[in-house]
Amino acid sequence: MATTENKYYVQPAIPRFDGHYDHWSMLMENFLRSKEYWTLVETGYEEPEAGAAVSDVQQRRLDEQRLKDLKVKNYLFQAIDRTILETILQKNTSKQIWDSMKKKYKGSAKVKRSQLQALRRDFEILQMKQGESVIDYFSKTMAIANKMRLHGDTMTDVTIVEKILRSMTSKFDYVVCSIEESNDIDQMSIDELQSSLLVHEQKLNRSSSTTSEEQALKASTFAESSSSRGRGRGRDRGRGRGGRGNRDGSRQQLSFKNEYHSQSRGRGRDHYFDKSNIECFRCHKIGHYRSECNVKLPFDKEKGEKSNFVEKKEEQETLLMAFHVKENKHEPDIWYLDTGCSNHMFGRKSFFSNLNEDFRTTVSFGDHSTVSVMGKGDVQIRTKEDNIETISNVFYIPELKSNLLSVGQLQEKGYIATIKGGACEIYDPRRGVIAHVKMTPNRLFPLQIKSANTCFVTTVTDPTWLWHFRYGHLNFSGLKTLSQKNMVTGLPQIIPPIKICEECVVGKQHREQFPKGKAWRAQRPLELIHSDICGPINPTSNGEKRYFISFIDDYSRKAWVYFLQNKSEAFRAFKSFKALVEKEAGRSIKTLRTDRGGEFMSQEFANFCAEHGIRRQLTAAYTPQQNGVSERKNRTILNMVRSMLAKGKIPKSFWPEAVNWSIHILNRSPTFAVQNMTPEEAWSGKKPAVDHFKIFGCIAYAHIPDEKRKKLDDKGEKCVFLGVSEQSKAYKLFNPITKKIVVSRDVIFDEESTWNWSEKATRQQQIPVSFDEDTEEQQPIIFTNNMPSHQPLQEVQASGTSSRPQRTTRKRPAWMIDYVSGDDLSDDDNDALVHFALFADCDPVVFEDAVKDKKWQKAMDAEIKSIEKNDTWELINLPKGEKTIGVKWVYKTKLNEKGEVEKYKARLVAKGYKQEYGVDYKEVFAPVARMDTVRLIISMAAQNSWPIYQLDVKSAFLHGELEEEVYIDQPPGYVKQGHENQVYRLKKALYGLKQAPRAWYSRIDAYFAKEGFLKCPYEHTLYTKFGDDGKILFVCLYVDDLIFTSNDRVMFDDFKKSMTDEFDMSDLGLMHYFLGIEVMQASEGVFIS
Repeated sequence: MATTENKYYVQPAIPRFDGHYDHWSMLMENFLRSKEYWTLVETGYEEPEAGAAVSDVQQRRLDEQRLKDLKVKNYLFQAIDRTILETILQKNTSKQIWDSMKKKYKGSAKVKRSQLQALRRDFEILQMKQGESVIDYFSKTMAIANKMRLHGDTMTDVTIVEKILRSMTSKFDYVVCSIEESNDIDQMSIDELQSSLLVHEQKLNRSSSTTSEEQALKASTFAESSSSRGRGRGRDRGRGRGGRGNRDGSRQQLSFKNEYHSQSRGRGRDHYFDKSNIECFRCHKIGHYRSECNVKLPFDKEKGEKSNFVEKKEEQETLLMAFHVKENKHEPDIWYLDTGCSNHMFGRKSFFSNLNEDFRTTVSFGDHSTVSVMGKGDVQIRTKEDNIETISNVFYIPELKSNLLSVGQLQEKGYIATIKGGACEIYDPRRGVIAHVKMTPNRLFPLQIKSANTCFVTTVTDPTWLWHFRYGHLNFSGLKTLSQKNMVTGLPQIIPPIKICEECVVGKQHREQFPKGKAWRAQRPLELIHSDICGPINPTSNGEKRYFISFIDDYSRKAWVYFLQNKSEAFRAFKSFKALVEKEAGRSIKTLRTDRGGEFMSQEFANFCAEHGIRRQLTAAYTPQQNGVSERKNRTILNMVRSMLAKGKIPKSFWPEAVNWSIHILNRSPTFAVQNMTPEEAWSGKKPAVDHFKIFGCIAYAHIPDEKRKKLDDKGEKCVFLGVSEQSKAYKLFNPITKKIVVSRDVIFDEESTWNWSEKATRQQQIPVSFDEDTEEQQPIIFTNNMPSHQPLQEVQASGTSSRPQRTTRKRPAWMIDYVSGDDLSDDDNDALVHFALFADCDPVVFEDAVKDKKWQKAMDAEIKSIEKNDTWELINLPKGEKTIGVKWVYKTKLNEKGEVEKYKARLVAKGYKQEYGVDYKEVFAPVARMDTVRLIISMAAQNSWPIYQLDVKSAFLHGELEEEVYIDQPPGYVKQGHENQVYRLKKALYGLKQAPRAWYSRIDAYFAKEGFLKCPYEHTLYTKFGDDGKILFVCLYVDDLIFTSNDRVMFDDFKKSMTDEFDMSDLGLMHYFLGIEVMQASEGVFIS
């Protein structure tokens, strides 16, 4: 029976320890209490002394206790990770395990007190944000409050209720006032408060205007006729509940408070009433009614106009500015000059060339409404001379109806604004008058400014238009079909717009269609191939191509293109196409349909088709309609190419790249010939994804790999998007400055911007270029005779430009105007410069130069001594069949943070570039600490007033154990006499070896594990060691540099001694200079620069 009752019983899950001890201990305690085992963990049990007499009852009791303790230990072993259990030394009883976990993770009273102080600060500064919902704000507040309770704070519900009421946004002022007056806050629960505020929030969301938002909690002032309820001439003389007569016959606006009602009922005359708490709903000051208000306000003269009167909420001051009638339509090219607004303000996100969306603040208008600033950045504009200028520090306010140009901000930039004679002039001390703005009848100063990217932003924010551009201006009905029938993945819902696309009209306009007849269709792939040549195309492409030939499979309607210099290359293109598609499809081409062009009628072409059993279908003379599939496909391709080149204002010499991208798009677009699937799916059987589509010609920033740049070089390069590479899973880009193709998967796209291809603008966009080495991602362009669309182009070289690197001459930037260059120096200056050059020391490059200087000889001797002391190598005869790796000396003058010489360092380095993967190296990856981790260590030490120390491992890579057999030549200058033909076999790593960083990291990681350190699973260079009574030590590793901090001096000393015993160390004392960060530790805190 018991089995039947427990058949469907589900065991509760054992809480797993995730690093949050307080939460886990609460869950685990509850779990053990439900099993009736908690007493055993809390108090434990005593084992009898050895040899002590134990009765049978006591023995049974003891056995039961032991069995229960084993069960509890089993639960704890399942809840705690193995790496943590290995650090718990005493695991004989469950109580010992529990106490050990409590000591390690609960933290000392001092640590908890510091955490509580931080939480209290967060609680005090917590404020509800504009636009934040009541539920989200309550969740945020309760999360902090509950953490404070877990850390020992006696946080009451009353405190939380009061905090929420005083930190709500201004739109809740009236409901907060009502709650405070009509309820006993001490007795009000948090749930009741949340319910009340939610109801008010729902009413606000349903309201359509500010007036209706306030209807629930305040009465509006109505200008009523003589039928008003109020009677009499004096105050407090009226009938009805809450209504009082007024001299002008209007009802007075009321604020609903309890004391209000007590004095507003019934009749009466000259009753005393305290106005000290009354707010005027006209000027919003305290102490009088609206009817008594005599404060002069700006809108007294222009009551019919909605004002853009702006004040910045943070400054709490009203900023005078010009009034502007609220427009129904945003005009992005009109800026209103404003003498009072604190910042330039703009309402269209897509116009920003640079936008920091983390910036937040609030501004207020003259009608006391507030809007949120959702970012700050730069807006580029185009001058009448077609130059690009930038308006910086512009607030982004989506709700703004009109753009505002702050006169004060212009003056801070050095401009001078004058208003006289009905016009405002803006004067630039360098260029003179740059703007003359006439005043309009309503006293406004509208300035017409054309944004640099106006032509692009009109529709790109709409997903339908965005995908229209990404799809190479594919018609909207085709996009809608793709979306509705789910023919591709990654495409959103498409709603065809009413507006026409100008680029489509320019690039695609054609005559009306002629009636169509039914034609025979292939039933399998490659049964029928349509082909035609398009060209000659002017201008000639960057690769000197003038034609392209297309091949279309009749069954799937998938297309391929090859680029040709001459029509005679068609036969060679067909042979390449035949080999490709027959391999892919596993079938042979049966029929080829072409026109009677000479390129298809050669005897060589005919013999080839006859040999391979390909039947020819040739059109009648002057009847291109019989080859309509190819003719229409070529027309569609060129229409798409024209539209894309026009949209991005891309040079026409890039037409092959546009053709390639068009083919990629069309193979993933709907066609009437294939129902409910794209040509790509009909050919391959796989539904294509299009989430990688971007707008052809848009700006793309390609990541530069670490191996291809120096420490201070830019991590990205600005390029133009040209499509995707089908040889690699990556994007294909073009760098207009270096004239090179870039193939990269790490790309950031700016689809709202395009490259300015004018020569002048290209110089402005130019970046420093290094020609020291070629990269795999940046190769010079080399076109082959036949380049199919499924292969990425290898070159886009501008016509008439040599591929040989040229020395570039760059204009001196503005910030260097005050600097003197070498060309400007006099003979005396040159003498001084020569003196400086002779005085400045430089590091030798080759051994022959270094060996002449004693200081470098000493440095090399020290390096060899360190290598031999570490038992890094052994001298042997080279085994048969093995090869050696060369070595070289590298010299470096080490400077301290003051720029003074600290030491001269000579490093023996292996020529690792000669290594072969799988032969003399395998794994090479070794993690290093992120700067975020370093800052975290510094901030934690500063918060707890802990010192931070620094250690340096001498010749760290020499400590790494090698797993592979590696042989090196004897170093120059240190060849053993009598053993000139022998080589060194490396036992440990040497600088320059590909696996050296990995070997060193494995060595130091194993050491930390042996010493009882725990490695952070998310940052593999951060190690933690726990001691008794809440003692803790943190160590952060960056290659051979270590920083560490702790709350215990003994742990400091033990760690230093252990490291010195294990490795050859340099004790740098308190951390003062690390990875370019200068650190100063003082009693007031830690300062970094």
